Amino acid sequence: MENSKVRRIGVFTSGGDAPGMNAVVRSVVRTAIHMGIECIGIRRGYHGLINGDFTTLDFNSVSGLSRRGGTMLYSARSKEFMVPEGREKAVATCKLLGIDGLVGIGGDGTFRGLQELSKLGIAVVGVPGTIDNDIACSSYTIGYDTACNTAIDSIDKLRDTMQSHERCSVVEVMGRHAGHLALYVGVACGATAVVVPEQDIDYEHDLIEPIRRARISGRTHFMVIVAEGVEGGAYGVAEKIREATSLDTRVTILGHVQRGGAPSARDRVTATYMGYEAVKLLAAGKTNRVICLQEDKYVDFDINEALSMKKSLDVQTYTVMRALTGMEQVKLKNP
Repeated sequence: MENSKVRRIGVFTSGGDAPGMNAVVRSVVRTAIHMGIECIGIRRGYHGLINGDFTTLDFNSVSGLSRRGGTMLYSARSKEFMVPEGREKAVATCKLLGIDGLVGIGGDGTFRGLQELSKLGIAVVGVPGTIDNDIACSSYTIGYDTACNTAIDSIDKLRDTMQSHERCSVVEVMGRHAGHLALYVGVACGATAVVVPEQDIDYEHDLIEPIRRARISGRTHFMVIVAEGVEGGAYGVAEKIREATSLDTRVTILGHVQRGGAPSARDRVTATYMGYEAVKLLAAGKTNRVICLQEDKYVDFDINEALSMKKSLDVQTYTVMRALTGMEQVKLKNP
């Protein structure tokens, strides 16, 4: 399939890496080739776009890429892009290379950058790639499933040693501003309690009492999942537990291990579909769009509209988690 106007597009990854980003790149490149469009990879995100750091991508160069974690195009943050002069340099690179459109893979920050480039006349499409699953316009973001599985695998191993020493383990997972990962992992691993930044917490009622109930029922080990964005972090939560219960409380911070590893089947397939849809939009002359997954359908939103949306925690998941830990339902804060 050939397009009469779009001859060359660029693809880049930006912000925190997420498993499945490489699968998007592969999909973008091969879909572009299928449509008679040349594809250039921009290395190191907006920093690379400003400084002309690029590589040509063809069918063979992306072979086997779907199973690899990280991003072959690297990722970097760019302070220079935050100022008008930096963005003008990025536009100049696009013009110099003859790029008719850009596919940017990342989160909110990536989309805000694309929004600015669109204002300067560059055709852009965003693909949501972040393990936080916090892009409001999309029910799912690439990397989330793999990150959850990685965290669960680590916690399952940690539980083995925790049970041997009758301890309370406080595990910090990623999620600076969003608790989706923490909540999902907490339900999956049967946590005693989950602490997230979106929800005000009554430590005595929401954390200490569930531990006490579990102990009274015969449990001798306890698992608390904390999102990194919670005030005080995992160490602050652990100290409150230690003071109130005198339990031997240990903190484990999973950190960036959650970003790594081969992407799951779900992330590979989602990434492939989203990359395909992104190229289709550019080939059709569309711009300033974000690819989204809603009710198992791939749709697209205007970036301005997408960035104005807010995403709250899934009420059903939160309710189930509290029910299984013996806690009555509470009302979530308004999104």
